[in-house]
Amino acid sequence: MTHRPGPRPLSDEALSALLGKERFGTLATVRRSGHPHLTTMAYHWDPATRTVRFSSTADRVKVAHLRRDPRAALHVHGGDVWSFAVAEGEAVVSAPTLSPGDAVGRELLEIGPAAATAEEERELLEQLVAERRVVVRLRVERLYGTALDIGGDE
Repeated sequence: MTHRPGPRPLSDEALSALLGKERFGTLATVRRSGHPHLTTMAYHWDPATRTVRFSSTADRVKVAHLRRDPRAALHVHGGDVWSFAVAEGEAVVSAPTLSPGDAVGRELLEIGPAAATAEEERELLEQLVAERRVVVRLRVERLYGTALDIGGDE
């Protein structure tokens, strides 16, 4: 019988690097019933402030969950099916962007795709207002995750 290694915990640095490398993860929020609500999200990781930021609309279920109970977790897959990172913490939801170019709109531009021209940026800021976009800031209190080193035949 061949002995296979078990999962190994990733260091804080490795977890932060994984969060910075990937762009999509599964956000878990808490429903009123206590059950988890899961949704796939594009996100932006800031390792200096240990904050994960998301764009959403003010009327989304996840936003309602977070306003009622700010506890959340983001699960991110690593480069293979055996590695992952989880960022846990409490989320703060901004007010919606109300006028093109306000502070919320500018923050949304920081975490989203860049506009190529000033005209495209203006149109994007107007669209963010029309969609009632908010910024969700998950302040990460705990990072954890593992990797499983499975090599080929040697």
